[in-house]
Amino acid sequence: MAEKRREDLYEALGVARDASEGEIKKAYRRLARKLHPDVNPGDKAAEERFKVVSEAHAVLSDPEKRKAYDEFGEISLEVGFDAEKARQAREQFGARFGAGGFPGFESRGPGEFEQSFTFGDLDDLLGDVYARRGWSQHGPGGGARARRGVDVEASLELELAESARGGEKRLTIMRPGRDGGPISETVTVRIPPGVADGGRIRIPGKGGEGRGGGPPGDLHARIRIRPHPVFRLEGRSLLVEVPVSVREATLGAKVEIPTLEGRATLTIPPGADSGQRLRLKGKGLPDPTGGPPGDLYVTVQIRVPRNLDAAGRDALDSLSKFDPAGLREDLFP
Repeated sequence: MAEKRREDLYEALGVARDASEGEIKKAYRRLARKLHPDVNPGDKAAEERFKVVSEAHAVLSDPEKRKAYDEFGEISLEVGFDAEKARQAREQFGARFGAGGFPGFESRGPGEFEQSFTFGDLDDLLGDVYARRGWSQHGPGGGARARRGVDVEASLELELAESARGGEKRLTIMRPGRDGGPISETVTVRIPPGVADGGRIRIPGKGGEGRGGGPPGDLHARIRIRPHPVFRLEGRSLLVEVPVSVREATLGAKVEIPTLEGRATLTIPPGADSGQRLRLKGKGLPDPTGGPPGDLYVTVQIRVPRNLDAAGRDALDSLSKFDPAGLREDLFP
C-alpha cells in the first residue's frame, strides 16, 4: 500500500501559495487558538490537527524552508534534506537522462519531486549526500579494520507543553548500514522535563552501524520547540500578554491567566500601567539538571472601552479630573 502523503502545508493553514508572512501568521494564530490541546482536552483529532497546523506554520514562516518547500514539495520536510544537493542531483540527472524524467525521483507537479530510493544510478550521488552528513558508502580501501559507526543527527519537534513535562517520543530516522545503504528505524527518545529549544538528546547506539566489528555510532536528537499561540519562550522563562480593562488596571483586580499547568490567579496591583511586567515565580520551564525552574512573566495590556453611548462618554469624561498631572511633560525636555 502506498504511504499516505502529507497534506499540503498551504491548504493546512487555509492560505494561498502567494500568501504574505502576515497572512500566514494570522491564519496560524486563528487555527492554533481553536485547536490547541489546552482548549480541547482529550480531543485527539484536534490535537493531531494542531500538530499539522504547527508544522505548516514552522515551515512557511521560515523563508528558507518555505523556498525549499515551494521548489521540492514534501520531500523538503525530511530530516537532513539539503536543497542545494537536491538541485545538483536534479541537474545531473537531467543532463544524464534528459528532461523527460530520471530514475529515483517521481514527478509530482511543477517544482516538486518525491524521492524513491534506487541504488544503481544514484550510487555516486548518494555517496555525495552521505559525505555531507558524515556517512561513507564505501569504507576507505574496503579494509576490515574495526571502525565505529558515524553519529547521526535528527530533528525532533516538540510542543511547549511536551518539552516542559518530558516523557517519551517516537522518531523515525534514516541511518547508514554496514553496506552504506540507509536503514529506516523508529526509535524511542526519552525527553527530560524542561529540555531547551536547540538542545540535544543523545541516544547511544542508534547511529550508523560499525564496520569490521566496530560499535555503532550514536543518534543526536536536536530539539525544536514549536511556536506557542499564547506563550513566548526566553530561555527557561515564559512570557505572556494579558489584557485587562481600564477599571481593573486602575483599581486593581484578580484575573485568571494561563500557565503550562492550567489556570492560575494573578493579582493586578492598583494603578498598573500598560506594558508593566508581573512575575509568577517558578511557573516557567523546569530545569532538566535539577535546578530551579524558570518564571512566568505577565505583561499587562490595557484595553480601553469602545462603542460607548452618550452616558458612557459622559461617565468617562467625568473622570478627567483624575488624569495624572504632567502626563506628557517628559516628551518635551
